[in-house]
Amino acid sequence: MVNFRIIAKIIGSLLFIEAFFMGICMAIAFAFNEDDALAFLLSMMTTLGSAFVFLFFGKGAENSLSRRDAYLVVTSVWIVFSLFGTLPFLINGSISNITDAYFESMSGFTTTGATIFDNVEVLPHGILFWRSLLQWIGGLGIVFFTIAILPSLVGGSVKVFAAEATGPMRSKMHPRLSTSSKWIWSVYMLLTIGCGLAFWAAGMNWFEATNYSMTTTATGGFSINNEGTMYFQSATIDYIAIVFQFLSGINFTLLYMGLFKMRLGTLLKNSEFKLYVCVILGATLWIMYLLFTRLGYDLEHAFRNALFQVVSFMTTTGMFNDDVALWPHITWIILGVVMYLGACAGSTSGGFKCIRGFMLIKVMSNNFRQILHPNAVLPVKVNGQNISQTKLISLFAFFTLTVMMLLVTTAIMITAGVDNTNAISIALSCVSNVGPSLTNNIGASMSWSVLPDAIKWLLCLLMLMGRLEIMTVLVLFTRSFWKEN
Repeated sequence: MVNFRIIAKIIGSLLFIEAFFMGICMAIAFAFNEDDALAFLLSMMTTLGSAFVFLFFGKGAENSLSRRDAYLVVTSVWIVFSLFGTLPFLINGSISNITDAYFESMSGFTTTGATIFDNVEVLPHGILFWRSLLQWIGGLGIVFFTIAILPSLVGGSVKVFAAEATGPMRSKMHPRLSTSSKWIWSVYMLLTIGCGLAFWAAGMNWFEATNYSMTTTATGGFSINNEGTMYFQSATIDYIAIVFQFLSGINFTLLYMGLFKMRLGTLLKNSEFKLYVCVILGATLWIMYLLFTRLGYDLEHAFRNALFQVVSFMTTTGMFNDDVALWPHITWIILGVVMYLGACAGSTSGGFKCIRGFMLIKVMSNNFRQILHPNAVLPVKVNGQNISQTKLISLFAFFTLTVMMLLVTTAIMITAGVDNTNAISIALSCVSNVGPSLTNNIGASMSWSVLPDAIKWLLCLLMLMGRLEIMTVLVLFTRSFWKEN
């Protein structure tokens, strides 16, 4: 049976952390002497009060989670965090209705980056910082963040990690998960600080550099300018964004071993990393050629813009340094493919993940060989490790579910009056947690506010399922999950 007491206790404990982050934004609002300070104060008090209510209902709960409890607590935490994340928007009046506020909050926490704001530059600094902070918190996972800083709050943390982590294979740097998570968060912090300092050195002020560093390393893509990084018209800033988006798309365990432990061989021999690099290079060269020959871009401009957009879409950051809606339509297909594939498992990016792509390639290759050698035993190996039949079944189930989600969501949106191109692009964008779509109607130069409210709620669910990789959410809708035995 589901242990609701421990779930209430964990949610209550985590809400204290969310209230703390609201306090940081309140300090930002006070520093700029703007009217959103009161909104954050009231939001923080409401969140703290609600935390005590949850703790009251969780009083006396044992600090131990079953696998069933772990899946429910992860999904519940993301939904509840997103709900309380709406408070600053609503109280301040930046957003006037709960649908838009929840969409913005869910988009932030899932690092999707889709926004309903037509003009972010009119927003106060505290609200802008809150949007960036939402993405930074959600980058590696809300519950994972808690395991790193306060492991005693989450009993059965291995089960929780399994429910929230991305990718089909789990890699650990230390036998204790809390120690591994601290190292991973240390890498995340160093990337964020390094990115912020690089942006500041390139000409951004401290507020711009801090916000863009958080959304870049979280591969979220929220911006404090309407034009994103195009606002700065700086090749240096573009290249800095490319580097840190690329690094944030690498498996953080692998990144720690390869760069911070100086074991570059581990990084360069990794099958997923090699596929990640090869796809980026191939897609960049193809788009670069198209921009150079069809739109008359000079060589450096074509290379920079192609590389920026390929890295941005593959890491599911969704930043723009050019208007891709004006590019040849074939580039949309290329970007759509890398958007769906995504970067590496265990990173801050969304999407299908390169490790799954590599496994699919191996399975197809083995099938062709099996035709020629019917009696051959051909195991699927990734980095020298045999992949079990169970994981291969899960791989194809995940692939099938993502395709079904895309088709169903697209069909619903077309029925609701969204045009075909946008419907496909929006569905792909949300399930991959990218944010902007490929057309100039929604995403790149306009907000998502034009969508019907019912579609926004559907996309909220799609973003959540994309971030938690579908199974964690869908398992809650099965009959067997709620059975006592």
